Amino acid sequence: MRRDTFLKSMAALAVAGTVPTSWAQAAAMKMMLPANPGGGWDTTGRALGKALQDAGVASSVTYDNKGGAAGAIGLAQFVNGSKNDANALMVMGAVMLGGIITGKPPVTLKQVTPLARLTSEYNVFVLPANSPFKNMGEVIAQLKKDPGSVKWGGGSRGSTEHIAAAMIAKAVGVDPAKINYVAFRGGGEAISAILGGNVTIGGSGYSEFAEYIASGKMKPVGVTSAERLPSLDVPTLKEQGIDVEIGNWRGVYGAPGISKQQRDELIAKLEKATKSAAWQEALKKNDWTPAWLAGDAFATFVDKEFSSLQDTMTRAGMV
Repeated sequence: MRRDTFLKSMAALAVAGTVPTSWAQAAAMKMMLPANPGGGWDTTGRALGKALQDAGVASSVTYDNKGGAAGAIGLAQFVNGSKNDANALMVMGAVMLGGIITGKPPVTLKQVTPLARLTSEYNVFVLPANSPFKNMGEVIAQLKKDPGSVKWGGGSRGSTEHIAAAMIAKAVGVDPAKINYVAFRGGGEAISAILGGNVTIGGSGYSEFAEYIASGKMKPVGVTSAERLPSLDVPTLKEQGIDVEIGNWRGVYGAPGISKQQRDELIAKLEKATKSAAWQEALKKNDWTPAWLAGDAFATFVDKEFSSLQDTMTRAGMV
């Protein structure tokens, strides 16, 4: 069959509604990753892109890493460069809310379209393999003695590990304003700093540190969950007498200006992707907890989370 005849036949089938679902729904999609390579958003976005293709709802996915300012730089590019684009997605999460609260950028999440929350993950704090400290208790003792001498390494200002560090300080009687937090543009930079011993202690999602913990290059000393993580038998902060618990969730937004129908179609594609074998494999590999919440319910959740984080950060002296 000639190519033009084939295409005309497929067009006729589409009109009749008899094209296979994968043909009708698949589209070339674009993914904004508002962080440098190697971090949680990068890992999440690329895993999601693979899942979209595995589910047959995306013919291809291109990625654009744009790190800095807790995602605000990538958010600004997404707002200005993806208007009305029903095939554009942006990965984001709790870190972006914290960055907006502290940095007060000219762009906000109100300018883009909330689609769905995907996962939840807790932070793990680690020491470099050659650290003079053996556990979190020794780090806290040094923090009490000289707050500025303890360098906390992690993501951008306002990230969950930054908030957790401030909460830890407050919980042990240290002024949160005195903590020495070193912010990095992405997970890759933070990992390099920890491995190089350029920070005292580092924090991030377990998935970002997993391979280094397994190889012995990092020593985990505490997690921010209520209970120990299934894949990491390390005491929680609460077990160690530090009353701090904080989670990190990640989600997806669509472009500004898309219609409700386009939004709902994107949500349906995302939901299908989260049921794919590729996504289930990513959840297991990265120890992510499924946390699906879509549409208006997700938008309401983000608004409440923003208010809660703002209150927590204000109380911790970060705002």
